[in-house]
Amino acid sequence: MSTAEQSQSRPDRDGAAGAPIPTVDVDRTDPDYRSWLKEAVRKVQADANRTADTHLLRFPLPEEWGVDLYLKDESTHPTGSLKHRLARSLFLYGLCNGWIRPGKPVIESSSGSTAVSEAYFAKLVGVPFIAVMPATTSREKTRLIEFHGGTCHLVQDPRTVYEVSARLAAESGGHYMDQFTYAERATDWRGNNNIAESIYHQLRLERYPEPAWIVATAGTGGTSATIARYVHYMQYDTRVCVPDPENSCFFHGWLTGDPGTDCATASRIEGIGRPRMEPSFLPAAIDRMMRVPDAASVAAVRALETVIGRKAGGSTGTGLWSALKIVAEMRAEGRTGSVVTLLCDPGDRYLDKYYSDDWLAAQGLDIAPYARTIDTFLTTGTWSE
Repeated sequence: MSTAEQSQSRPDRDGAAGAPIPTVDVDRTDPDYRSWLKEAVRKVQADANRTADTHLLRFPLPEEWGVDLYLKDESTHPTGSLKHRLARSLFLYGLCNGWIRPGKPVIESSSGSTAVSEAYFAKLVGVPFIAVMPATTSREKTRLIEFHGGTCHLVQDPRTVYEVSARLAAESGGHYMDQFTYAERATDWRGNNNIAESIYHQLRLERYPEPAWIVATAGTGGTSATIARYVHYMQYDTRVCVPDPENSCFFHGWLTGDPGTDCATASRIEGIGRPRMEPSFLPAAIDRMMRVPDAASVAAVRALETVIGRKAGGSTGTGLWSALKIVAEMRAEGRTGSVVTLLCDPGDRYLDKYYSDDWLAAQGLDIAPYARTIDTFLTTGTWSE
């Protein structure tokens, strides 16, 4: 605050009793900043106009089963993942709140995909970007962050990403984006072509246009919150299921209602599962959760490649395993309808992990029993774990 502002803001102690109190008027209008801000918001919104929607793929199941399974393919975004939507929303939120400033870095705690997308938007609006990530993050994600102009700050203990991000922001005068706090509030859950509205729009000509279930895994929890809120707002009968991998606290915290639940070990399924109950994860908004073994997630993404010829990341496998289990349940109970899950990001980011037999062996993961479960189900329609 300037000297003039400080003097104007002090209470008037020198005036005579009963003297009129002057109006204190401080105008901090910054024309250069407002011009930069308008251009930055325009660029982010222009990206949305170019890339607003993604494909809804049909997973082939026998017609006579009476249950249709779809995958919302978020890998077709410019940065290759579901997190492109989140990063766009977070940048608009930060820009319009006045938090992101020209020349000042944006810092984010991320396991990779959000950081890739945020690096893209930081470059788009012309600000530096620093990603604070676990040292175990895949090499391909690190390469993509750097490709988009970002810097990677790796930490050995995944639980420290929050405090390290906040410290770097304080030291640099930058903005800590904090996706885990702001993911659920940065997105317009009432519509505006969010992922939920897009799913319903794309299903409108299908034989079951209102899905019985939408399956969405949770990293921040923002996507499941957006979908669940939209379902409730639009008064649909759709149920929302959130599968959780091993080494994540979400399932236990949801089951027990304990917001203080934590987990000391990092999730092996990148992009989902957290060591603490994140502020953007809204347990009361969702209907169902599943704890999915990591080996089942890997078996599912490998089965996906066999069935539709597409590699995907481990989080897609977690969701697909749960979606197939729900399809089997509906079929066994004689119920018809549709189920939607997400293809979150491409598998080429994880060739050294989920598609590597050496990595599986090093992790002690045996996917064979889960692969048999999927193969038996797709062949006979019977689910048996």
